[in-house]
Amino acid sequence: MSVTTVDPWYALGDPTRRRVFAHVARGPRSVTEIAQELPVSRPAVSQHLRVLLEARLVDVRQEGRQRLYQVRSEGLERLRDELESYWTQTLTTFKELAERDYQATATTTRGGHVP
Repeated sequence: MSVTTVDPWYALGDPTRRRVFAHVARGPRSVTEIAQELPVSRPAVSQHLRVLLEARLVDVRQEGRQRLYQVRSEGLERLRDELESYWTQTLTTFKELAERDYQATATTTRGGHVP
């Protein structure tokens, strides 16, 4: 049996799925608990959780007759690392542009003329 992996950004791209994920992030929850907290049916919650499972953002464990879903920290770490790399690149680019603009302004000011 092959397991399909869903891109975690795609999985969190759906607003309802993000709300389901937010409820799971508060602590282990069953499908029934999540459905009671949201205006979404149990079958819809199950479908959203399936996508989150395939994206490796949540895990599920059996506790008695219930299946409890909880956040998978490794999945969040991957997203955080990716976001951090974007943020680092954005700050680096901003710094380079600011320094270039400052140098151009300093050169113009020292030269005594304004273009």
